[in-house]
Amino acid sequence: MAGLNIKRSNEEWLRRYVSFIFILFIIAFGTSLSIRANLGSSPISAPPYILSLIPGMTLSMGMLTICMHVFFIAVQIILLRKDFERRQFAQILVSFLFGFYTDVTMWMTSFMQVPETLNPFIGYPLRFIELLIGGGLLAFGIACEVRCDSLMLAGEGFPLAISRFLKKEFGKVKICTDTMLVCIGTVFMFVYFGHWDWKMVGVGTLVSMFYVGYMVRVFSPHIVWLDKIFIPKKDRNVVAEEDIQFNDINHLVITIAREYGSGGSAIGEKLSQRLGIPCYNRNLIDITASRLGYTTDFVVKSEQNISTSRLWELIFTDKSIPPSMNPSEDDALYVSQSRTIRELANEGPCIIVGRLANWILRDNPNVFRVFVTSDIENAVKLVMEKENLSEKDALKKINRVNSGRANHCWHYTGTQWADIRNYDLMLNTSKTSVDKAVDMICHYIV
Repeated sequence: MAGLNIKRSNEEWLRRYVSFIFILFIIAFGTSLSIRANLGSSPISAPPYILSLIPGMTLSMGMLTICMHVFFIAVQIILLRKDFERRQFAQILVSFLFGFYTDVTMWMTSFMQVPETLNPFIGYPLRFIELLIGGGLLAFGIACEVRCDSLMLAGEGFPLAISRFLKKEFGKVKICTDTMLVCIGTVFMFVYFGHWDWKMVGVGTLVSMFYVGYMVRVFSPHIVWLDKIFIPKKDRNVVAEEDIQFNDINHLVITIAREYGSGGSAIGEKLSQRLGIPCYNRNLIDITASRLGYTTDFVVKSEQNISTSRLWELIFTDKSIPPSMNPSEDDALYVSQSRTIRELANEGPCIIVGRLANWILRDNPNVFRVFVTSDIENAVKLVMEKENLSEKDALKKINRVNSGRANHCWHYTGTQWADIRNYDLMLNTSKTSVDKAVDMICHYIV
């Protein structure tokens, strides 16, 4: 899938490029600090790091990193050809800068290496702490790089090019390329050193593969403030005007998040009839399918439906590439529905059910956010009657749908789906009827 179209002023592009230079240093420092823990290098650093340790090697780790990155860039150009974006030729300069940063940060962190003579009961905990700090800095740098959304390191462009060429999911390709690099590093280790050395490929390598991806997810929701650096004030004002064009009670937008089987959709429909304003729920699926060229069935199956296993896969793999460069089907659905929700909210008063509308419109001063829940017994009974399911199957579906919605929320917002701080009113339909729930909402908004 092609990248998302982004319109930016020259000043904004300049800000992002300059910021990327500083972000690159953070990534290099985190990588070097992780290596100093002596528990194994990160997958992408394994080949150059191990080669740099060969006795008599004249090339530094930074120089070897440059060589590897230039090879990655050449592969990207060969695979993508005319689809290789012109601005990504800057990866060549980025590779040289990153190689320089690598040597500088390896020198800066040289005194931080825990001595091997230290008591293991003290030394290994210190090493592990250093590994976690280094991995955390690396993750923070990657999260900033993704937020910056300007250039990418060749090590990320390489698997992205392969995924586009083979038409395979980036996350899975990234796992394969990381594994390949570790294997290559292991081969170098045995060829030049003749034995397994845990300081070259060890627990730190595994931690880098999984811990870093997790920490990127943790940092991502908390670095929105970087936009103040990336985007000039005048451009931020334009975006704000596009997103929020009203500020009066006659243009109220109500969002309803709901647990499956709680009756939240019925509340939205009755509230629509009571207030005489449109309610958008399933019709959002038709709009999304039409815009993206997907079938309605595909959107129904995919939207807000991230299984726990899929969530962990996303956490550990696919967050090192900005969505504009690598929009997955999940990202495309979320971005398209987000745009539709903002457009509908700007058109006039309305009710929007689900689709993280409360989060998407969180900066809109005229949004009233409702969360609808119910006791599990009532939810099971409702689903059994509505869908003609057995008690066991109804419970299973409720748990699956609610889990998918919660995972979807955490994946895209970094917040808990049922966190009361994200809503203005929480309703339990086990304690009240649908009609009374509508009365309560009307009481609060009038």
